[in-house]
Amino acid sequence: MDAPSIITQVSRDDEQLHTFPSTEKGSSTLNNKKRNRGIFSSFLCCFGNKNHHSSSSAYQAPIAVEENGNPRGITHNSNEKYLLPAVRPQDSTKKCVVIDLDETLVHSSFKPISNADFIVPVEIDGTVHQVYVLKRPFVDEFLKKMGELFECVLFTASLAKYADPVADLLDKWGVFRARLFRESCVFHRGNYVKDLSRLGRELSQVIIIDNSPASYIFHPDNAVPCQSWFDDMQDTELLDLIPFFEGLAKVDDVYSVLRNTSSTDSS
Repeated sequence: MDAPSIITQVSRDDEQLHTFPSTEKGSSTLNNKKRNRGIFSSFLCCFGNKNHHSSSSAYQAPIAVEENGNPRGITHNSNEKYLLPAVRPQDSTKKCVVIDLDETLVHSSFKPISNADFIVPVEIDGTVHQVYVLKRPFVDEFLKKMGELFECVLFTASLAKYADPVADLLDKWGVFRARLFRESCVFHRGNYVKDLSRLGRELSQVIIIDNSPASYIFHPDNAVPCQSWFDDMQDTELLDLIPFFEGLAKVDDVYSVLRNTSSTDSS
């Protein structure tokens, strides 16, 4: 295994091409900054609007086809174990937020970075490689607030041998109740997809924040997309998202906000 393959991330050059084809309405703009800002501007009109409320019973997940050709949908195989353990009592009234790692919270490189926040040794095929990790601005404030408001789960398509020690250093407050890695993804049409229906949580109470639309192609109406981040120390994306998540934590059904804003931004 070559060293870079342990980290799943987009490059600067292909960031705008790192999208996933879909027939879902609004999916072509899911990784667009305009849509992300549109969520903030439209939140107040969506919050508490009874006319736009969508019950979980009415939700139908998009049908996808896995690599073996078998259709998959929202129905969970009773013989398959859920990815997450039972909800802790202190999280019983909270929604579940699935948080991506690379290019969402941090940027990592095998090339030396002079201002790296962490340097993580990773052993690959008997050789120890140094991974240089840069934290996104305001990531500490973001994680602390998310831990107060939600049951937080780290879900990355990178390998655990890299992502687990990074999470140890990044999450000083024990925000992440669970950590999921590449083996928990579904490999679908060349992409590692995070199938939220396998978590063991009610989908109307689940949110995913990720820089890659490919990661949430099965559940685009659960997504709060964010821009890919590399090294812009003036970036305020995570700080800007906090008020939105504070409001989202109070709604009965995340689709009453996220599905409606997706449709609004695509029109």
